[in-house]
Amino acid sequence: MLQRFIELGEGYSDLYELMEIAKSNHHRIHHLIRLDTTIDEKKMTSLVVVLKPVNPGNYMPLYICREGIPQPEWKENKRFSLFEKLALNLNQDIFQLEVKPSNIFNEKQLFYQYLIGVLRLNHFIPELKF
Repeated sequence: MLQRFIELGEGYSDLYELMEIAKSNHHRIHHLIRLDTTIDEKKMTSLVVVLKPVNPGNYMPLYICREGIPQPEWKENKRFSLFEKLALNLNQDIFQLEVKPSNIFNEKQLFYQYLIGVLRLNHFIPELKF
């Protein structure tokens, strides 16, 4: 199964697109995930909508707004509140993980490979199958 991150942005106006993807594909939602990190002493969050693969198909998209939303415990913000409300409306939990920041990786693709590994190890997405 091919699992790939699709970055929408950093969570400003693109957060609304992420939420619309979740609403319009509510029957395909696998998980809603919050990835917390620290960048230059700022506690930031990435929000992820993981969709189940279509049938037939072998592709699992992970839509992400990367590291642009302050962690709500560090700085209360409306953007995270909107995501929480979405999860409540869709009857989904938001799973939370602490991850390394993307700026320590030389390429964004390496960061996403790291995240795929973390999500697989924590059983949030299925293991790699050939």
